[in-house]
Amino acid sequence: MAEANDPENTILMELKDGTVEIKLLPDVAPRHCERMKELARAGAYDNVVFHRVIDGFMAQTGDVANGNAEKDFDLRRAGTGASDLPDLPAEFSKVPHARGSLGAARSSNPNSANSQFFINFKDNDFLNGQYTVYGQVVKGMEHVDAITRGEPPANPDRMLSVKVAADA
Repeated sequence: MAEANDPENTILMELKDGTVEIKLLPDVAPRHCERMKELARAGAYDNVVFHRVIDGFMAQTGDVANGNAEKDFDLRRAGTGASDLPDLPAEFSKVPHARGSLGAARSSNPNSANSQFFINFKDNDFLNGQYTVYGQVVKGMEHVDAITRGEPPANPDRMLSVKVAADA
């Protein structure tokens, strides 16, 4: 794999079919980018399932409290939790929810994003200005496209590992 242009702001997500390289956007959403790097460095995202995968829309993951496929895993609870860290304030921008963009999942409260995120399968302009965009898939989108669908999927795929490229 080619070396990332900015290893400190590049995420390497290992999926069953290969590596997904995500360029973080710290100039757009600095707090969300720092949170993703903090959780990745702690190993919190490793083995966490994609608990909500809607064909033609997005794949959601990142429930570090309930989504780890190797710890007391209960798929019915995946998607209901977050990290022990405080929720993040919204960092809305003009960056669109384009195919491959990384968005912060949240409740109805705009300032409730924590650890969960989604990757858009297509341009989802109706999300623009309502959810924080803080990354973009730059390599490996075909691996994201191959994630098993379902809400939740019967046999969910998971992030095998998530690392900051600078640490890999």
